[in-house]
Order: sequence, then structure tokens, then C-alpha cells
Amino acid sequence: MGNEGHLAQLWRPRRPRVRSSLREHLRDTFWFAPTVGLACVVLLWVGALAADAEIVSALQEARAYDEVRELISIAEDARTIVTTISSAMMTFIGVVFSISLVAVQMASGQMTPRVVRIFVRSRISKATLTVFLATFLFSLLVLTSYESESDVRQVTSVPVVQSLLTMALVALSLLLFIAYVSATLRLMQVGPVVDRIARETFRMLARSEGQGEERDGVGGPGGVAVPAERGRVAYQGPAGVLLDVRVARLVRVARRHGVVLRLIPRIGDFVMPGTPVLAVHGGAVPSRRALRYAVSVGVERTFHQDLGLGLRQLSDIALRALSPAVNDPTTAVQCLDRMVQILAAVVHRPLGAVHHRDRRGVVRLTQGGPTWGDLVDLGMSEIRESSVGSPQMTRRLLAGVDDLLLLAPAGRREPLVRHRALLLQAVERTVPTAAERRFACCPDRQGIG
Repeated sequence: MGNEGHLAQLWRPRRPRVRSSLREHLRDTFWFAPTVGLACVVLLWVGALAADAEIVSALQEARAYDEVRELISIAEDARTIVTTISSAMMTFIGVVFSISLVAVQMASGQMTPRVVRIFVRSRISKATLTVFLATFLFSLLVLTSYESESDVRQVTSVPVVQSLLTMALVALSLLLFIAYVSATLRLMQVGPVVDRIARETFRMLARSEGQGEERDGVGGPGGVAVPAERGRVAYQGPAGVLLDVRVARLVRVARRHGVVLRLIPRIGDFVMPGTPVLAVHGGAVPSRRALRYAVSVGVERTFHQDLGLGLRQLSDIALRALSPAVNDPTTAVQCLDRMVQILAAVVHRPLGAVHHRDRRGVVRLTQGGPTWGDLVDLGMSEIRESSVGSPQMTRRLLAGVDDLLLLAPAGRREPLVRHRALLLQAVERTVPTAAERRFACCPDRQGIG
């Protein structure tokens, strides 16, 4: 396993346990919040049951039997409401979420299937389902608390507190239902969807800045010399997309073994069993035990460490909008607005390879990252090819490139100049008359007003 040039067999992966990765994983699931909510509602019911028993016990000790009879009367009146709630809530849940899933399916067909992930990660969606299920379960538990004992001196508990909490959960469910419908309707609109994608991208950029990453490129440390490669580590597990890397663990392993680790695939690359994922420089390959759970592989890219995912999603929506079947250039312009915003946010940011150092400042882990040219190509190549026949898109694309040229330093102008020239050449070949070509090549931030 430690032989030079040999592939060490890596682990069957799972999600990294660092807090940020775990939080991202849980946000991509729809089961965690309802499960925690159901567990909490059971604890709430136990507490309410104890409170009801304590109230009845205190009244019996004070021989306030009239008050006990009054509590029993109140609880019996509330029993009908609780029974109605328990029987109607599950039907209500089924109808609401069936309609919502149909709406999300329509949105995914009009824009991109990736908007389903936005629905899954929506906090209001999870909160609504959690409270609905909690209300249903709590009402069932309350019904088990009713006693058939008629002698007020033998009664052990009267579910008054439990009934009041049931009413409170119903009121909360109604409020969340209003908020949930509003949020679901927004998912069917292009503006909020592309805004959500842009905000996810900016949050990812802020996280990487807070972690003190060093990158090559403008303002970066430049090329970092590493020792000669001594071996590689192969991936063994189900095929999928490389989602994220457990940086802290790999840095500790590299420091302990006196080596430098290099991540071979980039975040977002598809890896298969046997694919080399780590190159070891300067020493023997660490043991399989030391490298367990160092990477996370899944079926779909996430925003956790993926710098290009936002541009990829916006490009998908724009391309579908520009397709002959949809023919909606205004939607593509909205996507292009956000692409220009994202590119403007990283135009002065160091890009390329990321270097992670240990506490002594020694580089222990390097991983490839998208360069400025990669991001510009990702955001503009496909849209440029699809927008030649739409003057609204060519005008907006030229305006976006011109705005970025004003911001870009000299070393980052070449990709923008190249795409501008290619767009003008494509318009020259495609648009028949000189007047139409002049109109299509006039930069306009709104496309056509």
C-alpha cells in the first residue's frame, strides 16, 4: 500500500462529519427536519401530560373538586375539536403537498430540473411539513390522554394543557400554510429562482473567503512548489459527483506523514471506482485508515464547495428559455443579469488551484479550481451560440461583456475580448441585413428596453 507509484485503495465514502458539510448534507434532505420535529413533539406531549397531571393533583390535594369537574368539562368540549383535527390533518397534508409537487414539476419543466433542489432546501417547506406532521401526531397523543373515569377524586390527568397546545399547533399550521403557498408560487417565477441561485453562489464565496483559502491567479500566491509525486490513492465506492473534501482531516494526515496531498479531480467532476483522487508528494502513501471519509461523493452537485454550479444552473435555465420550443429571451436576459453579477464578484478574486496550509504555514493540500477563463466560458459559451438569432440577447450579452471589461484587470480581459469577437462574427454571418446587424450589435443592459 505504501509502494511508490502504486494506487492505494481508498474507502467507501460517506459524507464528511465537519459541521459545515453535515449542515449542507442535512439541508439537501427532506427527512431530517420532520423526524426531529416528531421526536420533539413527543417530548412536548410528555411534558404537557406531566403538567396536566400536576394541575389535577394540586386541585385534588386542595379538595377543589368543582374546579376539577370544570377542567373535565373543558377537556370534553375540546375533545371534539382534537378528534376533528387528527382526522383532517393527514388529508390536508396530502392535498397541499400533492398540489405543491405538481407546481414544482411544472417549474422544473419550464426552467430546469435543478429547481427541485431549491424546493428541497427550502426552510419554509421543511418547517411546514414538520409542523403539519407534528400537529397530527400531537392530536393523536392527546386523544390517548382522555380517561373514562367519572369520579373526580380518581382522575389522574385532564388534557387541558394538551388541548391548548393542539390549538396552538393548528394556528401555527395555518400561518405556515400561507407562507408555504407564497413560497411555492415564487418557485414558479423566474426572478426569485435566479435570485436564489445567485445568493447561494455568493454565500459559497463568502464561506471560502472566511476559511482563508489561498488560490493561484490575480492576487494569489502564484505557483506553490511541491515535492515529487510518490504515489496515488484510488477511489473505491459508488460512482458519482465529487461534492466536497474534508480539508481539515486531509491537512492533518498530510502533516502527520510529512507529505503534500493533491486532489486530482475538481469539485463537480464525475468519479468512478478506480479513479485516482489523491496524489501524494514527498513521502509514502498514508494508510487507508488515515484517509477514510476524506471525500464526499453524491449523485448531484451542491453549492458547498462548487464555484461553478451557480453559473451552470443559470446557463441551463437560459438555454431552455432560448430553445425554439420555449422562445423566451426575456428569461434568458434575467439569467444573464445574474451571470454578469457573479462574474463581476470574482473578477478580482484569486482563482485556480487552492492551497491549504497547516498551523505552521506549510502547504499540505492542493486542489484544482476553475480559473477566470473557465468561469467566463461556462457563463457565456453556450449562451453566445444560442443567442445569435435573438437581438435582445446579443445586445444584453455585449453590454455584459463591456461592463466586465471595465472591471477586469489586464490579465483577465482576454476571455472577454474573445467572446465579444466571436459573438460579433456570428452575428455578421447570421443576420442578413446591415441595419439588423447594427441593431443586434448595439449593447443594451435590458436587451431591448
